[in-house]
Amino acid sequence: MASRRITRELQDIKRDPPSNCSAGPVGDDLFHWQATIMGPSDSPYEGGVFYASIHFPPDYPFKPPKVSFQTKVYHPNINANGSICLDILKEQWSPALTISKVLLSICSLLSDPNPDDPLVPDIAQMYKTNRAQYEHTARGWTHKYAMGG
Repeated sequence: MASRRITRELQDIKRDPPSNCSAGPVGDDLFHWQATIMGPSDSPYEGGVFYASIHFPPDYPFKPPKVSFQTKVYHPNINANGSICLDILKEQWSPALTISKVLLSICSLLSDPNPDDPLVPDIAQMYKTNRAQYEHTARGWTHKYAMGG
């Protein structure tokens, strides 16, 4: 059942990709995808290309996919291992969600961090108390890790 659902989502994402995102299987493994997320404009990630790995569990869509950034991101909700603190990847997951919706949610998290539910408290604190410094550092990381600069 999972592979049928994943195949359908792959067809959907190829036909109608979410804005600023793309994703597809790595090699022949339908349960392991690579996603590409373009840094949203009007964010410190603008111009960056961020790679994420997606692993679908065998009981997908009843369990959420595991999504983690492979590109380093300076963000209160993304840690050094690339883990993402996003409710729909945990307790708010629903089988009605698709990988397209997940990628759009990650894009919107880049534009609009949630410092009140941080994965990295230090970055959340900076986001709240010194936004200019946060944006400067995030832009620096984007340039260094997501733009090949």
